[in-house]
Amino acid sequence: MPGTAAQDSGDGAGQRIHLLDLDVDQLRTWLVEQGQQGFRAKQIWNWIYQRRASTFAEMTDLPKKLREQLEQHFVIFRASEVEAVCSSDGTDKLLVRLFDGGEVECVLLRDGIRRSICVSSQVGCAMGCVFCASGLDGVDRNLTRGEILEQMLRLQSRLDEDERLSHIVMMGMGEPLANLDRVLPALDEARSPEGLGISPRRITISTVGLPPAIDRLSKHGVPYNLAVSLHAPNNELRTQLVPVNKRIGIKAVLDAADRYFEANGRRLTFEYVLLGGLNDSDDCAHQLLGILRRRNVMLNVIPYNPVAGLPYVTPSSKAIADFKDILVSGGVNVMFRQRKGSEIDAACGQLRRNRQSV
Repeated sequence: MPGTAAQDSGDGAGQRIHLLDLDVDQLRTWLVEQGQQGFRAKQIWNWIYQRRASTFAEMTDLPKKLREQLEQHFVIFRASEVEAVCSSDGTDKLLVRLFDGGEVECVLLRDGIRRSICVSSQVGCAMGCVFCASGLDGVDRNLTRGEILEQMLRLQSRLDEDERLSHIVMMGMGEPLANLDRVLPALDEARSPEGLGISPRRITISTVGLPPAIDRLSKHGVPYNLAVSLHAPNNELRTQLVPVNKRIGIKAVLDAADRYFEANGRRLTFEYVLLGGLNDSDDCAHQLLGILRRRNVMLNVIPYNPVAGLPYVTPSSKAIADFKDILVSGGVNVMFRQRKGSEIDAACGQLRRNRQSV
């Protein structure tokens, strides 16, 4: 059997391979080993990624014997959908339970003609950002390639037939750069014409800033958008908010981001969650201006989405306006992200944590 795909557990059909852990070439090899024609691999991929099939029975142009073989050896969707909640602003959020009981979240956002998805890379998170629900209980494990792709396909299945996914953001639960061995193969499938066919220019990888992993991403040679979660303009405050910064430092993060820009030519995005009374002062804005004004960047400012049990609050309207004015007048490209899905616990990790506390 090609690859090291994870196996099915306890569904009464024996031990079955998660098909999404394989690429099309590995599936083609398996088909030939089974006495089937290799071209069937592209047919199966088309059914899964373009025609949104979730079962082999739907693949009606495949021979019956092949469908039976596939059903015996593979499973397409290995996880289960525990909860789906929808916001009036067009945001859908799924809580997905994995084969081992771990739970992750993924989100579909509708904005005009854009159909963007936000996907998790780990069960939990080890980065320890103090305001984030995802990392409150630490990290359990990395997701597999198939578990990452399954989130994408589940969200795609919620679209109407004439709609297609336009953007992918690796900004759900977990630190994507801590799981590059699975994230990169999943994104290779997402951008493949035989997969979801989404341009790398519409795929964003979000990170708190792990310099060695950023350099590895640079060498991968695919111009994904890189979004660095900065959250503070100085080391003292950033270490308070993002504890992993203590052993990295802002300068190392910025230097690695600069190298990524040099390698790929893609304008960098810096994420900044605005926390009332902590990092939303005029002084913070001026310090941030000093860091970013000479870089070709977009600063994405996100007013905090409150999490039950945490002491952090959304900044006042005046603080938000003053913060924006300082940056804009200083020549920084700034986008203040509209808060979407707040009525359905759309911030990363909220839905999972709220269910655990019930």
